[in-house]
Amino acid sequence: MIARGLLLSFLLCVTSAQAGTLPEGLIKLDGRPAPALKLSDLDGKITDLAALRGQWVMVHFWASWCGPCRRELPAIAAMVQTKPAALALVMVNTAETEDEVFAFLASVAPALSTLLDKDGQVTERWQPRGLPSTFFVDPRGRLRYLALGGRPWDTGPYQHFLASLTPERKN
Repeated sequence: MIARGLLLSFLLCVTSAQAGTLPEGLIKLDGRPAPALKLSDLDGKITDLAALRGQWVMVHFWASWCGPCRRELPAIAAMVQTKPAALALVMVNTAETEDEVFAFLASVAPALSTLLDKDGQVTERWQPRGLPSTFFVDPRGRLRYLALGGRPWDTGPYQHFLASLTPERKN
């Protein structure tokens, strides 16, 4: 009975993915150009979204004081291990100090790196509806999808969605 239930769940996930449905909490956007994003990380390394053109980019806004963000970060850390190589992850911490961000990530997800939007100006340009918010930017630099709230990025429907963005090319 359990095997039948697992098989049914698997088939539902595959069928919905093939039908082009999005996982829960994802919204298709209109394809407007992504706002500018150029920030440094905890080590001072600058990331410019414009330099990532040509690939899909997952832009994730979060803060350590945000309960759903705190619960979601372990799923993002696990997702990083299995995400398609052609999908870039850009995490943006919103309006916190370096010390706050460093201490929090060290205890929750030490392998993750984040950009620092110290004054919140980049976050304001992107206008997330709340935190966490995750935008998907296509290879042409256009906003295609938005995930509102924390998502289980390391689970089947979300993993399949991420894989569908960057299909493996056969030679």
